[in-house]
Amino acid sequence: MAKTKRKYVCQACGTVAHRWQGQCAECAEWNSLVEDAPATVFSQKHDLSSGGRAITFVDLNQPGHELTRRTTGLAEFDRALGGGLVPGSAILMGGDPGIGKSTLLLQAAASIAKSGQQVVYVSGEEAAGQVRMRASRLGVADAPLKLASSTSVRDILTTLGSMDAPALLVIDSIQTMHSDTIEGAPGTVSQVRGCAFELIRYAKESGTALVLVGHVTKDGNIAGPRVLEHMVDVVMSFEGERSHQYRILRALKNRFGAVDEIGVFAMAGQGLEEVANPSMLFLSGRDQPLAGSAVFPALEGTRPVLVEVQALIVRLQSGATPRRAVVGWDNGRLAMLLAVLESRCGLNFSSAEVYLNVAGGYRLSDPAADLAVAAALVSALADKPLPENSVWFGEVSLAGEIRPVAHAGLRLREAAKLGFSTGCGPQNGGEKVGKMRYAPVDRLGKLVDRVMGTS
Repeated sequence: MAKTKRKYVCQACGTVAHRWQGQCAECAEWNSLVEDAPATVFSQKHDLSSGGRAITFVDLNQPGHELTRRTTGLAEFDRALGGGLVPGSAILMGGDPGIGKSTLLLQAAASIAKSGQQVVYVSGEEAAGQVRMRASRLGVADAPLKLASSTSVRDILTTLGSMDAPALLVIDSIQTMHSDTIEGAPGTVSQVRGCAFELIRYAKESGTALVLVGHVTKDGNIAGPRVLEHMVDVVMSFEGERSHQYRILRALKNRFGAVDEIGVFAMAGQGLEEVANPSMLFLSGRDQPLAGSAVFPALEGTRPVLVEVQALIVRLQSGATPRRAVVGWDNGRLAMLLAVLESRCGLNFSSAEVYLNVAGGYRLSDPAADLAVAAALVSALADKPLPENSVWFGEVSLAGEIRPVAHAGLRLREAAKLGFSTGCGPQNGGEKVGKMRYAPVDRLGKLVDRVMGTS
């Protein structure tokens, strides 16, 4: 009989190696390789065409019972989900430690329980008394929520099988769950994969909406095997800076709704509060126009959010090495934009330190932010404020052209709603929005002339 080959799986990235080594060759993590349970070895071919259980097929166009979404009672949470919880769906929520994942889910679970639906909250990290203390602080201790503290998947599924299927099942967290049918400690790749599979199978068969809380690595990725993100229907990220009060719930994958939809919350003494108008949150404190400040109408899913881009230019003495510091934007994209401004517009940033910040701790990934960043940099270099009540958006090419971006009308309507009177963007990229004036810019050089006051 052939000898069973061993394999070792990295607990950080899931890479498979055929021998143990101190450092993972893929992610460079030390002491992260753990031997995985050996796969079953078949010495002969087996006939799989008999002995199984016949499955039932249905026609795609067959009329049936349409699934109805269940609202959580938190409008921002429902918005990020695409309209609410879908029965039988599996949701994976990740986020940094202490960001508020358990707080958000406890508030949502309590709201659903108060509406008369059965909700089960299983914590593998806290005792039931500790969760009850947090519920008292949040003011939801009177909710008829079924609470348990357990890490055994077998015990959890056995208990759930002896009762009516709940509308919502929260597992906090999947890395603490353990199955006695799989070798390995809780949190290993095989345990996370196996426990998640059993829980997801229960959710699909019973129609229960399942929420799995996932830990994240130091890079911000959800810990455990990447296949976990493929197994679930929705992957959500709860983001934010601890030094700021706001939190953003972002949908990274959603089989039932739009991707990149967000919900915005603010951390308060009584838990998380919904922010219906996040633009006012990120633009608070803007009393008068200052040099190096530009307002950008970002787009998150279908929601426009106005944020402030701040730039600071500091001239250095000859011989000193200039520094580039970026908070909330891509460092490589800033370097590219500075190169375009120097090469195409004749501006000199090589002897100056450049600091760029997105106010409120917000993180931008929209390429339409190029024009707002460029306007802030030119304004800071010239020490001249940009025109008052103006917004800037557009993608900058390496040739210095301003290219159109998606949903320009939606961005302008949000800006007009907040009192902005001028929109600056790509040629043929805007539309008439009330009394708002649209000033198109086709090349980056014209933006520099406009800010410098030469045209």
